[in-house]
Amino acid sequence: MHAPVHPRVGTRDVFAIAGPAMVANLTTPLIGVVSTTAIGRLDDAALLGGVAIASIIFDCLFWLFGFLRMSTLAFTAQSLGAGEVREPTAILARGFIVAGLIGAALIVLQLPLAAVLFDLMGGSEGVTRAAQTYFKIRIWSSPFTLANYVILGWLIGQARANSALLLQVVVNLVNMVATILLVLVYDTGIAGAATAALFSEAVGFALGVIVCRHYADGGFGVPTATLLDRDKLLRLLAVNSDIMIRTAALITVFLFFTAKGAQAGDVTLAANSVLNNFLFISAFFLDGLANAAQQLCGRTLGARDAKGFAASTRLVLFWGLGFAIVVAALFALFGPALIDFMTASDDVRRAAREFLPFVVLAPIPGVFAFGFDGIYIGATWAREMRNLMLASLAIFLGTWWALQSFGNAGLWWALMASYLSRGGLQAVRYPAQFRATFSSPSPRLRGEGRGEGESRQGK
Repeated sequence: MHAPVHPRVGTRDVFAIAGPAMVANLTTPLIGVVSTTAIGRLDDAALLGGVAIASIIFDCLFWLFGFLRMSTLAFTAQSLGAGEVREPTAILARGFIVAGLIGAALIVLQLPLAAVLFDLMGGSEGVTRAAQTYFKIRIWSSPFTLANYVILGWLIGQARANSALLLQVVVNLVNMVATILLVLVYDTGIAGAATAALFSEAVGFALGVIVCRHYADGGFGVPTATLLDRDKLLRLLAVNSDIMIRTAALITVFLFFTAKGAQAGDVTLAANSVLNNFLFISAFFLDGLANAAQQLCGRTLGARDAKGFAASTRLVLFWGLGFAIVVAALFALFGPALIDFMTASDDVRRAAREFLPFVVLAPIPGVFAFGFDGIYIGATWAREMRNLMLASLAIFLGTWWALQSFGNAGLWWALMASYLSRGGLQAVRYPAQFRATFSSPSPRLRGEGRGEGESRQGK
């Protein structure tokens, strides 16, 4: 019996996924720019603050359920590599069920949820009232938004990155056009901005279902026994819960960073906010490569292609490092000019320039943080990723505690420690995970995160 021949993984495979993902990521901030500009033209600071607070709430809330995209992508890619014909459709259906249940729960619990979240945000009465108006409308987009996560993960998992890109761009364009029409033309205020977001997610879901139906082999019909396969449902639950905990830890880092910056004063908060835009720019590129890692590592793992998996890891990290060096150089050269463009305040400009070296350095450790996140997600090493992210959170908090006397500089060093530990810990653990995964008979037999060599059959 001859060993199976696996296609060689190359740079073209990486950028076939990373390229469209990068372009899609670059279009996303335009939504915030258009919404802010449209509401800003109403000349009401409370409305603008309300949109800002509500947007942060939804960003964090939906980010928490990002496991729907990640796990769908990983499981789909693994099924593709394993040559399973009908399983990808079952994965899509399971994802829709989970997204629908979570979305419905958010709608049902919207009143207590809003009360807790707005109390934590601590905005003024006018800002909170405006944010509540936005929240009460946009919360109804939850099932559509979460289902769209599933659709994007499913398409990228099948290496249909161009289709995923087009869908994401359409959603963003519909959102921007609807916001301009409802807010500026029909004068519906902050309710119009929320309605635009709801409408665009619904349109994206409808178009996504049509696209998925086109690619689904044999249509959407899935036997109930396949859909409700106990082992696969338990594995889905385990992976999703682990990724959710990991994401919650990651959100905690950025919320803590923002809160401590706010406590340091308005100038420091504003300077950190300006510099965060630099981090977002580098994240657009690194996250695109992380998407490639998820798909390629998932597909090669499903095909039991250890060489392809290792090649995918090397290529993603290599190109990530190349992008990071370029981005860091651009930040060093043009950072002061970008700071001056983003703020007119001399005090904020001085403060931002003082801490600019941190965002110049950040893309380098960011390569390993984003890259290994993608590798671990594609391989569904979710429990390990969860544990290492919790350790990284502890290192972040410990570094801040040790350096808090240095003020905002100590806070930035803590964030750098988070980047370094997040990627570094996963890099150290990677060889053992690789050996354990490819020494077992099948990824389907390994209970994810149950320990090296410990299979579900052995439980």
